[in-house]
Amino acid sequence: MTPFLAQILHYRRHPFQLLALVLMVLVAAMLWSAVSQLTAQARASMGQSEQALEDRFQVLRSDGQALAVADFVTLRREGLCVMPWLEVDVAGASGRVVGVDPLSAACFADAAVPGSLQGRALDGKPFMDIGEAVTLSRGDPATRSRLLLIAAASVTPADLPGGYRLAGFSTGPETGELGDSFLLNLDALAVLVLLITALLLRSVHQLGMAQRRAGFLLLHRYGVPDRAIRLGVFIETLLLALLCVVPGVFLGRLLAGALADGFGQALDALFDVPVYAGQQGHGLGAVAVMTAVVLAVCLLDWVGPRTAVLSDRLKQRMVPVAGLLLVTGLVLVWAADSLALVFTAVGLVFVATGILAPRALAGAACWRARSATTPLGRWHYAELDVLARRLAFPLVALQFALALVLAVQALVTVFETTFDAWLAQRLAADYYVEVPERASAEQAASWLEQRPDLVEPGSWHRVLRGRAERVLPEEGARRSVDVLVVGPVSDLLAPWQFLAQDERPWSALARGDGVMINEQLAVREALAIGDPLVLSLGGDAVAFPVLAIYADYGRPAGEVLLTIDRLPETFQPAFQSLSVSTGVTKLAELKRGLSELWHVEDVTIRDNGRIKSLAHEVFDQTFLLTRLLTMVTLLLAAAALLIMGWVFFSTRAWYYQLLKVWGLRQSEVMLGLVRLSVSLTLGVALLALPLGIWLTWVLVDRINPVAFGWSLPMAVYPGFWLELGVLSLLIGLSIAGLMRWQLRRIQPRPASASDLSGAER
Repeated sequence: MTPFLAQILHYRRHPFQLLALVLMVLVAAMLWSAVSQLTAQARASMGQSEQALEDRFQVLRSDGQALAVADFVTLRREGLCVMPWLEVDVAGASGRVVGVDPLSAACFADAAVPGSLQGRALDGKPFMDIGEAVTLSRGDPATRSRLLLIAAASVTPADLPGGYRLAGFSTGPETGELGDSFLLNLDALAVLVLLITALLLRSVHQLGMAQRRAGFLLLHRYGVPDRAIRLGVFIETLLLALLCVVPGVFLGRLLAGALADGFGQALDALFDVPVYAGQQGHGLGAVAVMTAVVLAVCLLDWVGPRTAVLSDRLKQRMVPVAGLLLVTGLVLVWAADSLALVFTAVGLVFVATGILAPRALAGAACWRARSATTPLGRWHYAELDVLARRLAFPLVALQFALALVLAVQALVTVFETTFDAWLAQRLAADYYVEVPERASAEQAASWLEQRPDLVEPGSWHRVLRGRAERVLPEEGARRSVDVLVVGPVSDLLAPWQFLAQDERPWSALARGDGVMINEQLAVREALAIGDPLVLSLGGDAVAFPVLAIYADYGRPAGEVLLTIDRLPETFQPAFQSLSVSTGVTKLAELKRGLSELWHVEDVTIRDNGRIKSLAHEVFDQTFLLTRLLTMVTLLLAAAALLIMGWVFFSTRAWYYQLLKVWGLRQSEVMLGLVRLSVSLTLGVALLALPLGIWLTWVLVDRINPVAFGWSLPMAVYPGFWLELGVLSLLIGLSIAGLMRWQLRRIQPRPASASDLSGAER
């Protein structure tokens, strides 16, 4: 038998250890590669979109009608350098495809057009020929499409034929930055999951190494050099990594494909970030990274004697170093103004907590052992002290997982609650009516004023949306903002809740004494109540004081709310609608009256209840991946602690059998083991509680404003604490149940207390 074969036969005697290692590496590779795949796809899509579209001009029809491929043909026959950009969202497809004309793209001489388009064959990732894209857009009624005609820099307004005009557009760098911040948060969450898995992996691997210590000594006595034993461990770990990482990455790509459609819809809805199809790598990078992580975690103690010496010296100073890291992280989180610093500070706090938590649990158990008045009580707390020190890695991993689930669940719940309240005030009316193009919204408003029998006064108002420019204090500096216009100021707006407000803000707004702004604009421009805001609306610059600041969740853009009476005639709204609350029985009459008034065959009236349900679908898609990551991590940590506890308790089964020799009945022994295992897991849950509350505060009060420009109210949910406590109780009871099965067999006393991990008395 070769030395290497003798080494790996350890797993034939301990199959659950091999199963735990395989499960951890496989799940970690799957989750991390799935998140990496999705975020890489989104970033590649943002890069291609911004590269092709940023700071360019587009051609529009002067009559306001939507563009068609025939318009592109007309302009090309005029000799103009324009390129079509037809975005198609195919129902059920994982991403968005773009139809282009490679021959037209060749006339763009600058580098802003992707090189793959300049007269070359298309590879379908995500670009395809404009003809194929048109066929896709017409193949399914559920397919959405949008056509842009991008003009080269050489095209001037004088070159355009009659009926067309030039307009500037951009993908919006602010949106891109916020979308990237969202992706960065997902990456940070994936790294935290990877850290928890690494702790679990190291704990199981270290237990195996401790159990194999006698076997390594025996091989050495038979003439096998230490170098060969180390090489065998390296080859064994490398084989484990490759055999688990490769299928894990493959499963991660399948998971990413399954989540890509909803993930892309969420990014597009929240941050206006399209996710194009086909943005996939080969996965070799993920395999290399995960393999390196597994090797580093498992072979950290095998790199050489110098590292061991440094590790021993560091262990002697571990507590003061951890205290310094904890204080530094807490201060840095409070003072940081960038995501990178916030994430660094969170990492420092987690490292410090991971060092201090097992020591705190062991110290508390040791203190209770000294103060116990009965021998059995002293034994219980002394044994708990041993378990806290010996099971430090899986306990810390479970603590991190519990804290992560608590924080993410609180974040999702508070966002859902706040989002519901925000939707309720934004969609206070029962219905909204789209004003058709070329139809008169003023005429409809006058008609509604004359029909109190149909719609009561104060139960309707007009809504206009458009763009304006904020004139900055710097000379000539301007910045684009969204404009939301209402009029008249109806009773439907009264329930709005403000983050800050002047006295009676709606009355002041109705008089035209100022404007309201959303939180994003207030934070970004450091605006407060009463500060002047100079807006250019249709060419006229007007100064307005800020009357109120309102929450605007899920939108990255700055927004200004003003009354319709302050709009100049030169302002051109991009969209108009009517918000109306009326009975269902009067809805048909309202629709018929507006159709006759506007001389159109059909009027689009949307039910705001349906809009709310669609918004909730987007919300669920947004946090689907987050919930999946946290829940799988918690299940993995619980299973790993269960396996580790079972394996570790089995090494001390002979010791627990001595309790019967000392006079305890079998039921009393089992009751003591139940108390021991439950005390251990509940102690970890108690240590996870402050970490989870602190992480919740970081997510809602630090990361959210820095990343997205809007904050959430801090809230805790004790019901979650109870659920996690019950889960910890179940884990402890499961360990005790496994120990009962272990104690049914006669356990021989080990020949040496150092042969087995946990032989400490």
